[in-house]
Amino acid sequence: MEEVEIQGFWSSHPCGDQLLGAPEGRERQDYEAFFHRYDTAKYRLEPHIPRCLDGLDLRGRHVLEIGLGQGAEAEQLIRRGARWTGVDLTDTAVRRTGMRLALRELPFEGLHQASVLDLPLPDDSFDVVFSHGVLHHVPDIQRAQEEIHRVLKPGGELVVMLYARWSLNYLVSIGLLRRAALLAAHPLERLGALSEPGELLGAHLDNARKTGLLRYLRMSKFIHHNTDGPHNPYSQVYDVRRVRRDFPYFDVRHTEKHFLHAPPLPLHGLGSGKLMGWHLWVRLTPQAR
Repeated sequence: MEEVEIQGFWSSHPCGDQLLGAPEGRERQDYEAFFHRYDTAKYRLEPHIPRCLDGLDLRGRHVLEIGLGQGAEAEQLIRRGARWTGVDLTDTAVRRTGMRLALRELPFEGLHQASVLDLPLPDDSFDVVFSHGVLHHVPDIQRAQEEIHRVLKPGGELVVMLYARWSLNYLVSIGLLRRAALLAAHPLERLGALSEPGELLGAHLDNARKTGLLRYLRMSKFIHHNTDGPHNPYSQVYDVRRVRRDFPYFDVRHTEKHFLHAPPLPLHGLGSGKLMGWHLWVRLTPQAR
């Protein structure tokens, strides 16, 4: 899979737009109102993120963030004292993050539109690399972790959030409920008994027609289209074994799970997700070169 396909999807579906949509205008006050609404919604849904960031040693340290979304974590990192640099594959994320930091008058050291496969940054330049919900969308993860290893200082730390394999979302929602729903809907549509399937189901049915239903339902294929929308070209899920396999230049130091999430099951607020949460936070240290 070419990186341009990944870039095209995230350019047209900016991370976070599914919460509130895009800003309603282009004026300063439009963005300020949007960022306020976005942060309120995001951290109501994922209150563990600020708590996890509180556990990191950031003050005065050079921090690289890979994948920026709407810039919410960039602001959180800078407010905790990080000397922040950000990189994103898409122009939209870079522009919105830059707008946020300018509106909030927050200092930073660099902001780049670039690929994690070819970081425009010098060797041994960061104490911490942080990436929340991004690297599981990178097919060439081996190359990505090589680049991250290159820019991290010896003794530095990589902190990532990856989608969790051992989660209710992967095992129950995606693996059972959504596949069963599509399996039931497919023959109904072919018989003309499903007149208005809805936008989401309709997109999955269209994918199944193009790919073939049984092939589309294989988890190795189905997972790509069930984490961030049916048009998402690539996603991966992780357990500790896969982290060690895909990040061979690093040692795993700590893992924890958060975010009990498995739509359509009404789980929000019922638990922390420590056992079966969808977000696997991993802290890794670089091996000696």
